[in-house]
Amino acid sequence: MFHHLHAGPTRRRSSLITKILLAFAAIVVVFSIVVATRPAEFHIARSIALAASPERVYAELNDLHAWAAWSPWEKLDPRMERTHTGSPAGVGAVYAWKSENGKVGQGRMTIERSERPTLVEIKLEFIKPFAATNTVRFTTTPTVEGAKVTWAMDGRNGFLAKAFALVMDMDKMVGGDFERGLANLKTVVEAGPGPGPTVASEPATK
Repeated sequence: MFHHLHAGPTRRRSSLITKILLAFAAIVVVFSIVVATRPAEFHIARSIALAASPERVYAELNDLHAWAAWSPWEKLDPRMERTHTGSPAGVGAVYAWKSENGKVGQGRMTIERSERPTLVEIKLEFIKPFAATNTVRFTTTPTVEGAKVTWAMDGRNGFLAKAFALVMDMDKMVGGDFERGLANLKTVVEAGPGPGPTVASEPATK
């Protein structure tokens, strides 16, 4: 009888645990299906009108040394390590950064195409806190007032990035950084002559 008194509660606990595990497994399966069906490609873009010539804007974008004056991420970590290699400007110019700040991390930018004064295209490689490679394009078009600049980024999300995108609006988060950067760029290019002439580069051979 003692055995039977304890067998009932034991079986009920075992049944409850089994149901919980099955429910958890079902949630994991559904979540995985939802994430898998999310689009892998992403496109984020923001634009701004500037009272400056396309040539003036191009000079600022084509010289990675000049980015320190307007990049939205430069001020996040005053102790960030910065390294410039390759060409002084234009195709082949490389800027690498390394920071202990999780919002900055570690990565590298390389200018791969440079068409005066309309386009600067960059290979953007994130190393930490996550690995990713995206394409960044700055497109400049003339306007009556000066120029319009569009800052765009394209790439592909892996499973973890797609899962993160379910709870975080990447367009709003990264787009907000683009908006701040473009506002800073507007202030810089409209304030004065800016950097000297930069290297005029033909599109890189793929």
